[in-house]
Amino acid sequence: MTLTVERLVAIAMANPINAEITSRLPALGLDQCLLTAGCLFQAVWNDQSNLPAAWGVKDYDVFYFDNDLSWEAEDEVIHSAQGLFQDLEVNVELKNQARVHLWYSQRFGRPCPRLQSAKEGIDRYLIAATCIGLDVQTGEVYAPYGLADLELGVLRINPENPQPDLFAQKAKSYQARWPWLRIVEANIDD
Repeated sequence: MTLTVERLVAIAMANPINAEITSRLPALGLDQCLLTAGCLFQAVWNDQSNLPAAWGVKDYDVFYFDNDLSWEAEDEVIHSAQGLFQDLEVNVELKNQARVHLWYSQRFGRPCPRLQSAKEGIDRYLIAATCIGLDVQTGEVYAPYGLADLELGVLRINPENPQPDLFAQKAKSYQARWPWLRIVEANIDD
């Protein structure tokens, strides 16, 4: 069965934690609020591997965008979210994408341009198939590279963020958990 946006959302919502997070997040009143990363794409690979939707999900990433670049503003959102999600007993990580450029190079040893939206944060993932987000206000799925690679288990470098060494590490870690995934060596100049 082809992986459509509707099917992706249904698979992701089979994880009751995803469903709870998306239902509660609007209460925080965040702009450009997207549930993103492993809690979405891993649900698809788990579905294809006959594993529970939440298997292997270590955290639940939420991107939002606030022009207030202070740590205090982001910390206030993080603390509000902790209270909102405390009963779920999972790690929900909220990151203001407007602030990423302030800490990225210290954490990853490489610069990051100043992002202009939460979606641009998703655009920076290392693997194209994992560039996925679910807008918690509209239900819209953001998938700049489509869903084919995700459905087929193809891991190719994100042409918008070509970091071959980090890509290889990340792709191998995914392949260790889902051995059927295929790593595709891509020419970065394509």
